[in-house]
Amino acid sequence: MESQQEQSSPALDDCLKLLKGERDEQRLAGLLLVTKFCKGDDLPSLRRIYDCVGVRFLDRLLWTGAGKGTVTGNAGGNRDAYLQLSVTVLAAFCRVPDIAASQDMVSKIPLVLEILSKESASSVLEECYEFLYLVSSASEDGVLTFYESGGIKVLASHMPTFPDGSHQMELAMKFVQVLLSKLSLDVVCNGYPLELSLIVATIARQFAVLHDAVKFEALHLLSAIFSSNYLAPLYDALRVLPNKNWTNFMRNGIAAILQNRVAPAEKFQALILAKAMISIIGEKWLIGPIQLPNLEEPISADRCLLLVLGQSRVEVAVLLNELAYLKYEASKSSSSFDETIHLKQRNVAIAFSLVEKIIKLISNLSENEGDLLDDSTSTKVIKGLNETIDVVLEYLRDAKEHGQRKGDDLLASVRVIGSYLAETPLACKEKVRELLGFMLSIESEEETRPFYSVCFLLPMLCQLTMKTEGCKALVSCGGHKAVIDCLVNLIGRDSCMVEDNGSIFLACDTILNLFLKKEQLLFPLDESTVTKFLKALAYWTENINDPSVTMMASSICSLLFDFTSEDALVGHSNFDESTLNSLCRLIARSMASWGQGMSSDAEANMDLLEIVTAGYNRWASRFPHVREAVER
Repeated sequence: MESQQEQSSPALDDCLKLLKGERDEQRLAGLLLVTKFCKGDDLPSLRRIYDCVGVRFLDRLLWTGAGKGTVTGNAGGNRDAYLQLSVTVLAAFCRVPDIAASQDMVSKIPLVLEILSKESASSVLEECYEFLYLVSSASEDGVLTFYESGGIKVLASHMPTFPDGSHQMELAMKFVQVLLSKLSLDVVCNGYPLELSLIVATIARQFAVLHDAVKFEALHLLSAIFSSNYLAPLYDALRVLPNKNWTNFMRNGIAAILQNRVAPAEKFQALILAKAMISIIGEKWLIGPIQLPNLEEPISADRCLLLVLGQSRVEVAVLLNELAYLKYEASKSSSSFDETIHLKQRNVAIAFSLVEKIIKLISNLSENEGDLLDDSTSTKVIKGLNETIDVVLEYLRDAKEHGQRKGDDLLASVRVIGSYLAETPLACKEKVRELLGFMLSIESEEETRPFYSVCFLLPMLCQLTMKTEGCKALVSCGGHKAVIDCLVNLIGRDSCMVEDNGSIFLACDTILNLFLKKEQLLFPLDESTVTKFLKALAYWTENINDPSVTMMASSICSLLFDFTSEDALVGHSNFDESTLNSLCRLIARSMASWGQGMSSDAEANMDLLEIVTAGYNRWASRFPHVREAVER
């Protein structure tokens, strides 16, 4: 060790003497010595050399090498050598953090990016990116200058050309990590979606083809990118990339992580990537070719589907168990308690989302393209889904026993159950009937009364109420009132925002199923509920010309009139004459389509028209104003 210090000290002294020389030739010789003997981790020596050579000479050297400076003699022919030397020593000096963070180094970023944008940059590519990486890592100003100087465009143009697993690629990935840690991903995504998509596609390839530490760096980087809340521009850019191989690379990488022994946190990150891929490409992405190393036999196309479902089921079971413990048994005195709960709720929502996407995939395949999955795989998937829904129902039962009906995790549980029961309404029949009333009462953290829980269950309720037994089950737990309240919220004056009429018509069909069997069910409706419901129907249909809406509303209105009379309604404090007039017009419009020369719309709604006319014959004597409007 002592002999090494004795040898290095004269070399450093010689270097410093040359750097202090009056002529540029001496300083250049000194810098060449720097590149030969000075180790990258010898920060004190690098500091001494930097102070000795001075910023002005380094600037002149870089500008000359970049073809910007004034050249004399034969210096013009040595520009490439000057450029190589300047960026090499700049990258070396920036290993000293305070040098890298200095304004002198930050100010050089635009010129280095300009150098990189030229074809002649190939010989200094690695040194330039090392300089940019070190300066950006050292200060916020460095990152902002890189971004504002169009650095993302330059980086995106180079990354796809770097060899797989090369030091250049590894450095570029570290650089991306620094950028995302210091810049808002939302800003980058909105400003440079195409460039970010090229970077993501390149990292996806590393994630697939490498099998070392860099594979996990790629996993962590992709997971960080796809965990952002604002990804629509990136998703759009990825969808239109001309080279679609990146989607296969993602499938290969995810499958490799999920089927090997890796940390649970990294398996969960693989699920985050799977969720993102489904959002970008669609559920059918889960089925496709997989290429893994050291495997001679071909891997079935459904392997990724089974792996993602299997890991999602594990996450659901573990996370729900941990949530139940935290909510009902653990001490809540810890300062990080709320944060821990929130994190686990977010993670279980991701797992639930994947389960829902797989439910949708199986449903679509069974209807349209069943040949993509063989019977064995379909059986495995359905069995797994059944078991997972059973776990979720147990979680809800635990919540019911503890008197908990408010929480985003509970609402997410209802949503995944509703998705599955929409396809298999008889699954877990006894538990579902037992918990039906409770599920319909669940609220999110933001809600003041149940709404979304009812919406999530409407597809199942619509099928359930097709039979008298199902109607009895719904009425016995008071679920009919929950569905009516939900529909009133959807169509009334204070209606909730909905993207389409799907939930509205599901609620209408469910209520029709109930009302048409009211003699067998014998359920009462109080006057305030009837009044509120009729006002919502009147508001919904007043300015709508859609025949399907008119007929649906009038058929429900006709059945509601069985529960009341015109005198009772007019005498109610919350019912006014304008509402009665709207209902008169509604019934009259629907009845006017009866008879010869019926339109195609009327024929399509013949069953609803029959409900209206049959009801009219029952209650017309109790509603003189309605009768007058119809006969007019």
